[in-house]
Amino acid sequence: MESSQLLFFLSALGAFNGFILSVYFAINAQKKIFANYFLSLLLLVLSIRIVKSVFFYFNPALSNIFIQIGLSACILIGPFLFLSLKPNLDAQKHNWIKHIVPYLAVITILGILYPYTKYRVIWSLGIVNAIYLQWLVYILLSFRYIFPMIQKIKRKESLKKIEVWFLSIYLGVAFIWLAYATVPYTSYIVGALSFTFVLYLIILLLIFRNSDESVFFQEKEKYKNKEMDIEMQRIIGQKFAVIIEKELYLNPDFSLEEASKELKITKHLLSQYVNEILGKSFSNLIKEYRIEKAKKLLKTEKNFTLESLGYDSGFSSKSTFFTAFKKTTGLTPAEYQKAHSE
Repeated sequence: MESSQLLFFLSALGAFNGFILSVYFAINAQKKIFANYFLSLLLLVLSIRIVKSVFFYFNPALSNIFIQIGLSACILIGPFLFLSLKPNLDAQKHNWIKHIVPYLAVITILGILYPYTKYRVIWSLGIVNAIYLQWLVYILLSFRYIFPMIQKIKRKESLKKIEVWFLSIYLGVAFIWLAYATVPYTSYIVGALSFTFVLYLIILLLIFRNSDESVFFQEKEKYKNKEMDIEMQRIIGQKFAVIIEKELYLNPDFSLEEASKELKITKHLLSQYVNEILGKSFSNLIKEYRIEKAKKLLKTEKNFTLESLGYDSGFSSKSTFFTAFKKTTGLTPAEYQKAHSE
């Protein structure tokens, strides 16, 4: 009995907090970009689906209307995931209509013509399977917005906090889909428990990652109304030269945080200077310095192996060095050395 109550508490807790976060994000999204509304709606429809699962599992005599609403909510999970991850949606605000309205119309018509009360078999074998298939299709469509983040991980580049958030949301929704898709082989309550687990894992992940960046929402303008004056630019520029003079970038673990400590500048100001004044991200700028160092070594050194040369230029691995060098110069290190050997 106690284990059953604990199971109910854990599964219902995720749904409840999902509703709370949905409202919270919707309110805060008023000052954010348009796509963030769909993040709020994604949590809402997921929570509706989870509530239905929880109460149906513990009360099979649940009203059929409530079951129909819970199942119908699933048809919007995929589109809301896609729209919350889609870049540049702010400039294409009407594009969401084709991803939402047709599905709402179809599920409404099906609900009227084939109510769950009278057509349980049709829902169980046809409509629900179609909804899960549509959900999967949108997960696959959304992958293209996640793929660049996965590539960054493969290159051992650090992700922005907003990228960590998006990747977590994507993987969480995919995991919940998998939990429901495998219900015939597991238990009906697994989907609800998965939602609770994923929700709290994402929240904890973000709470314990201190950052000056926005976590839950992507700001339209990161440094809006905080323009850097000329004197501050001059001071930071002078200090920034130390990175090149001391070749601090040769440390493979050299980061924005390390640079701010070395130069005695706040991470926020240093990031703003690099982004606004130099027009680059900090990681890309450091990569450029390392490539220039590698080019000098390739021209002058004969006894280096290409792998050791990459390490001596500040790269953490051979693959990272080769990939970055080819992308920047259009040549492999060996081709560059052959073309520029003295």
